[in-house]
Amino acid sequence: MLLCLVIRVKLDYTILKLQLVNDGINCPNCNEYTSTIHQTRSILVRDLSIVGRLVYLKIPRRLLGETHAEETSARFHPQFRCNNCKKSPTEILSWLNRKQRQTNRYQEYIYERVSVAGDPPRKELTVKQVSENEKMSVAGEPRRSEDAVQDIFHKVAKLKKKTGEFLSD
Repeated sequence: MLLCLVIRVKLDYTILKLQLVNDGINCPNCNEYTSTIHQTRSILVRDLSIVGRLVYLKIPRRLLGETHAEETSARFHPQFRCNNCKKSPTEILSWLNRKQRQTNRYQEYIYERVSVAGDPPRKELTVKQVSENEKMSVAGEPRRSEDAVQDIFHKVAKLKKKTGEFLSD
C-alpha cells in the first residue's frame, strides 16, 4: 500500500513521491511474510497527466531477505534473499510491471490514443502525434520516443489479444 508523501511541482511536470505504508511483504515466490527489508531504492515512472501537467511517481522498490556477507565486495551490491525460499525478489506492485517505466494505466492510455476500437481497429492519432502530445522523449531523440510509443502500443495490443483485458483490470 502506498501513500503520497511529497509533491514537487516543476516548471512543466509534477513528481509525486510515494511512501510505503505496509511494514512488510509476502515473498512473491513462496508467499512467506517478512518485515525484514534490506534495501529500498526509488524509481521514477510516468503516470497519467493531471490538468495537462506531466506526472511522474517516485516509487520505493523494496528487496527483502537477509544479506549474505560472502557475496559483498567493492564491485557488487549485496544480494538479498527471502529467509524461507532463498530467492531475491522485489516487491510486486499490481499496477506496475517489472522493469517498466510507465504505470499500467498510462500504457493503456497511450494504447487508446493510438487506437480506436473498431473492426479492424483504426488509428486515432499517429505514433508521432502521441509522442509529441505526451512530451515523450528518450535521451532527447524524437525517433526513440516514437519507438517507445510503438512499443507500448504493441505490448498492450498483444496482451489484449491474449487475455481480452486491460493491464490494470
